[in-house]
Amino acid sequence: MSRKALVTGLGFITSIGNDRDAVRRSLRELRPGLERIEFLGNPSLPVRVAGTIKDFQADSASWRDWRYPARYELPRETLRGLSAHGLYALCAVEQALEDSQLARGALTDGATGLYCASAGSAFMLHHHLAHLHAVRGERGNPMGVVASIAGTLNFNLAAHYGIRGAVGGFVAACASSSHALGCALDDIRLGRQTRMLVVGGEEVNAETLLPFAAMRALSTNADPATASRPFDRGRDGFVGSGGAVCLILEEETLARARQAPVYAELAGWGQAADGFNIAVSHPEGAGLAEAMRRTLADAGLAPGDIDYVNAHATSTPAGDRSEALALRKIFTDAGARPRVSSTKGLTGHPLSMSGVMEAAFCCLALREGFTPGNANLVEPDEACAGLDLPTQTLETGPTNVLNNSSGFGGSNVCHVLRKV
Repeated sequence: MSRKALVTGLGFITSIGNDRDAVRRSLRELRPGLERIEFLGNPSLPVRVAGTIKDFQADSASWRDWRYPARYELPRETLRGLSAHGLYALCAVEQALEDSQLARGALTDGATGLYCASAGSAFMLHHHLAHLHAVRGERGNPMGVVASIAGTLNFNLAAHYGIRGAVGGFVAACASSSHALGCALDDIRLGRQTRMLVVGGEEVNAETLLPFAAMRALSTNADPATASRPFDRGRDGFVGSGGAVCLILEEETLARARQAPVYAELAGWGQAADGFNIAVSHPEGAGLAEAMRRTLADAGLAPGDIDYVNAHATSTPAGDRSEALALRKIFTDAGARPRVSSTKGLTGHPLSMSGVMEAAFCCLALREGFTPGNANLVEPDEACAGLDLPTQTLETGPTNVLNNSSGFGGSNVCHVLRKV
């Protein structure tokens, strides 16, 4: 367990940018990626804003209709097994490999693994099942299963890149990619693998996002400039988004030997469940507070050692309040006052890919020396009393960062990333 894991590559297809430089600029300038959107051609729907993916057109069930940036040369045999978020993920991995100065052939060594997180493609699953019913089961797309079910990312990416190490998918709702990242860290610490690719991806469409409207979890604010407002008293729900992010972890000795670029050290992680409710966080943030305690212990840090917390806060009334109380319990009660922000004010909430996306944001902040602010925060909720919630990006960088994620069933996962 003495082995260290370094982040050596990042790839982004997100609402705030489709490469590292664009994402960094958006974070520093608090430039949001939210837009007006009309779901299902129905202007009467109350949900009218989403975090959209620019420069990609992948709303067709046929890969032949997709359009994506010309820099990506993707073989048709791979595209046939993908859904839209699989396309995003493949492009994010290509970026991360280039960023890490890794040749594709290095992934086939048996010591490189792949962990992924997504909910699958509800759109593709609906399309294929509707066809199955229409023909009364007599015909079907042979790639329909692997393109749509929850393991679609790990199926397709592992085959495409010839990965022979550990491969798996994680399903824990909005904490999924955080689980993937934590388990990847453990594999490196234990010497099971020397390199891990961690990928999260989701789609921005009616099938993925509108079911949350039935739960009254989505914002009905039609203004993209104010709809996602974590920790603000006026928040009314989250704004859905998607895309894909790839983060490459390498054992320190391997990374140093090949002179890889280094963003940060992934120094620890922890998890704890609420044991409270299937959909709503514990009202006092009990599980998240315990997950933060375990993470700090794993990293060998005290609350006062943390300079910045990237909060999970999605802009829902109950969830943000619960996290604020948990943060106060861990930090304020211990006399610590790290800066706290939720970058979902810019990106919206991309569900299962949140954890790895925001870990990648933290890596940028650590290496580039800035602290993201809270977009759209005008009047903090009273539950945030005592928390340091900057409303502008600060041109001073952190040394130790805590990244929080929470999912359905009270699943809470946290990571510590350290400046190298």
